[in-house]
Amino acid sequence: MKIQLHDEVQDKVQKNTQKKITSQEQTFLVSDDKGSLQLNVIHGYLTCCYWSKGISRELVATAISNSMCFGLYLNDRQIGFARVITDKAAFAYLADVFVLPEYGNRGLGTALIDFIMQHSDLQGLRRFMLCTLDAHELYKKFTFTAVDNPQSMIQINKPGLYLTQ
Repeated sequence: MKIQLHDEVQDKVQKNTQKKITSQEQTFLVSDDKGSLQLNVIHGYLTCCYWSKGISRELVATAISNSMCFGLYLNDRQIGFARVITDKAAFAYLADVFVLPEYGNRGLGTALIDFIMQHSDLQGLRRFMLCTLDAHELYKKFTFTAVDNPQSMIQINKPGLYLTQ
Protein backbone atom coordinates (compact mmCIF):
# COMPACT_ATOMS: atom_id res chain seq x y z
CA MET A 1 0.00 0.00 0.00
CA LYS A 2 1.45 3.33 -1.05
CA ILE A 3 0.87 6.30 1.24
CA GLN A 4 -0.10 9.53 -0.49
CA LEU A 5 1.23 12.60 1.26
CA HIS A 6 -0.44 15.98 1.10
CA ASP A 7 1.34 18.56 -1.04
CA GLU A 8 2.24 20.69 1.97
CA VAL A 9 4.04 17.73 3.53
CA GLN A 10 5.83 16.80 0.32
CA ASP A 11 6.90 20.39 -0.28
CA LYS A 12 8.18 21.02 3.25
CA VAL A 13 11.86 21.84 3.03
CA GLN A 14 13.91 21.67 6.20
CA LYS A 15 15.53 25.03 6.74
CA ASN A 16 18.36 25.22 9.21
CA THR A 17 17.70 27.38 12.23
CA GLN A 18 20.12 28.94 14.66
CA LYS A 19 20.20 31.29 17.61
CA LYS A 20 22.94 33.34 19.25
CA ILE A 21 23.34 33.11 23.01
CA THR A 22 25.44 35.44 25.16
CA SER A 23 26.93 34.13 28.39
CA GLN A 24 29.76 35.65 30.42
CA GLU A 25 30.46 38.14 27.62
CA GLN A 26 30.94 35.39 25.04
CA THR A 27 28.62 34.71 22.12
CA PHE A 28 27.64 31.11 21.50
CA LEU A 29 25.61 29.70 18.63
CA VAL A 30 23.09 26.87 18.79
CA SER A 31 22.05 25.37 15.46
CA ASP A 32 20.26 22.44 13.87
CA ASP A 33 22.64 22.40 10.89
CA LYS A 34 24.09 18.88 10.64
CA GLY A 35 26.77 20.22 8.31
CA SER A 36 28.36 22.08 11.23
CA LEU A 37 28.57 19.08 13.56
CA GLN A 38 32.07 17.98 14.55
CA LEU A 39 32.03 14.19 14.80
CA ASN A 40 35.37 14.04 16.59
CA VAL A 41 34.03 16.22 19.44
CA ILE A 42 30.72 14.35 19.68
CA HIS A 43 32.30 10.89 19.58
CA GLY A 44 35.08 11.93 21.95
CA TYR A 45 32.54 12.94 24.56
CA LEU A 46 29.98 10.16 24.06
CA THR A 47 32.50 7.31 24.16
CA CYS A 48 33.31 8.29 27.76
CA CYS A 49 29.72 8.82 29.01
CA TYR A 50 27.95 6.38 31.31
CA TRP A 51 25.17 5.85 28.76
CA SER A 52 27.38 5.19 25.72
CA LYS A 53 30.78 4.15 27.06
CA GLY A 54 32.89 2.68 24.28
CA ILE A 55 30.53 3.59 21.42
CA SER A 56 32.25 3.48 18.05
CA ARG A 57 32.68 6.48 15.80
CA GLU A 58 30.64 4.67 13.12
CA LEU A 59 27.66 4.16 15.45
CA VAL A 60 27.75 7.82 16.47
CA ALA A 61 27.75 8.80 12.78
CA THR A 62 24.78 6.51 12.11
CA ALA A 63 22.87 7.93 15.08
CA ILE A 64 23.51 11.46 13.83
CA SER A 65 22.37 10.68 10.30
CA ASN A 66 19.09 9.23 11.59
CA SER A 67 18.25 11.96 14.10
CA MET A 68 17.48 15.66 14.36
CA CYS A 69 20.72 17.09 15.73
CA PHE A 70 21.60 20.27 17.55
CA GLY A 71 25.07 21.69 18.05
CA LEU A 72 26.33 24.35 20.44
CA TYR A 73 29.35 26.34 19.26
CA LEU A 74 31.85 28.95 20.39
CA ASN A 75 33.85 30.50 17.53
CA ASP A 76 33.16 27.51 15.24
CA ARG A 77 34.29 25.04 17.93
CA GLN A 78 31.60 22.59 18.96
CA ILE A 79 31.11 22.60 22.73
CA GLY A 80 27.70 20.93 23.07
CA PHE A 81 25.33 18.53 21.37
CA ALA A 82 21.92 16.91 21.59
CA ARG A 83 19.85 14.78 19.26
CA VAL A 84 16.17 13.98 18.96
CA ILE A 85 14.73 10.79 17.51
CA THR A 86 11.23 11.63 16.29
CA ASP A 87 8.43 11.12 13.80
CA LYS A 88 7.78 14.89 14.06
CA ALA A 89 4.08 14.19 14.60
CA ALA A 90 3.43 12.36 17.85
CA PHE A 91 6.62 11.27 19.61
CA ALA A 92 10.18 12.39 20.29
CA TYR A 93 13.06 11.06 22.35
CA LEU A 94 15.85 13.38 23.52
CA ALA A 95 19.28 11.75 23.66
CA ASP A 96 23.01 12.33 23.99
CA VAL A 97 22.73 15.79 25.53
CA PHE A 98 25.99 17.35 26.67
CA VAL A 99 27.91 20.58 27.13
CA LEU A 100 31.65 20.13 27.52
CA PRO A 101 32.58 20.41 31.23
CA GLU A 102 34.75 23.50 30.77
CA TYR A 103 31.64 25.37 29.58
CA GLY A 104 29.36 24.17 32.37
CA ASN A 105 27.44 26.37 34.80
CA ARG A 106 26.83 29.13 32.24
CA GLY A 107 23.24 28.32 31.35
CA LEU A 108 24.28 26.81 28.02
CA GLY A 109 22.57 23.48 28.66
CA THR A 110 19.37 25.36 29.40
CA ALA A 111 19.77 27.41 26.22
CA LEU A 112 20.36 24.25 24.16
CA ILE A 113 17.26 22.51 25.53
CA ASP A 114 15.20 25.69 25.11
CA PHE A 115 16.22 25.87 21.44
CA ILE A 116 15.22 22.23 20.94
CA MET A 117 11.89 22.59 22.73
CA GLN A 118 10.98 25.62 20.60
CA HIS A 119 11.98 24.02 17.30
CA SER A 120 9.12 24.17 14.80
CA ASP A 121 9.42 20.45 13.92
CA LEU A 122 8.88 19.46 17.55
CA GLN A 123 5.65 21.29 18.32
CA GLY A 124 2.36 19.50 19.01
CA LEU A 125 3.93 16.19 20.00
CA ARG A 126 1.88 13.94 22.26
CA ARG A 127 4.93 12.58 24.08
CA PHE A 128 8.53 13.79 24.47
CA MET A 129 10.79 11.50 26.49
CA LEU A 130 14.33 11.09 27.72
CA CYS A 131 16.25 8.83 30.07
CA THR A 132 18.84 10.34 32.37
CA LEU A 133 20.44 9.75 35.74
CA ASP A 134 21.28 13.42 36.19
CA ALA A 135 20.18 16.97 35.33
CA HIS A 136 16.56 16.32 36.33
CA GLU A 137 16.21 19.91 37.54
CA LEU A 138 17.22 21.18 34.10
CA TYR A 139 14.57 19.11 32.35
CA LYS A 140 11.88 20.03 34.88
CA LYS A 141 12.24 23.64 33.67
CA PHE A 142 10.82 22.40 30.36
CA THR A 143 7.92 20.49 31.98
CA PHE A 144 9.54 17.05 31.84
CA THR A 145 8.28 14.93 34.73
CA ALA A 146 8.88 11.43 36.02
CA VAL A 147 6.78 8.82 34.23
CA ASP A 148 3.39 8.58 35.97
CA ASN A 149 3.11 4.83 35.58
CA PRO A 150 6.58 3.37 35.14
CA GLN A 151 5.02 -0.10 35.09
CA SER A 152 3.44 0.85 31.74
CA MET A 153 6.88 1.18 30.13
CA ILE A 154 9.09 -1.71 29.13
CA GLN A 155 12.47 -1.80 27.46
CA ILE A 156 15.24 -3.86 25.98
CA ASN A 157 18.42 -2.64 27.67
CA LYS A 158 21.91 -3.88 26.85
CA PRO A 159 24.31 -2.05 29.18
CA GLY A 160 27.92 -2.36 28.18
CA LEU A 161 27.02 -3.35 24.61
CA TYR A 162 29.52 -0.94 23.05
CA LEU A 163 32.35 -2.27 25.21
CA THR A 164 32.01 -5.75 23.66
CA GLN A 165 32.16 -4.64 20.03
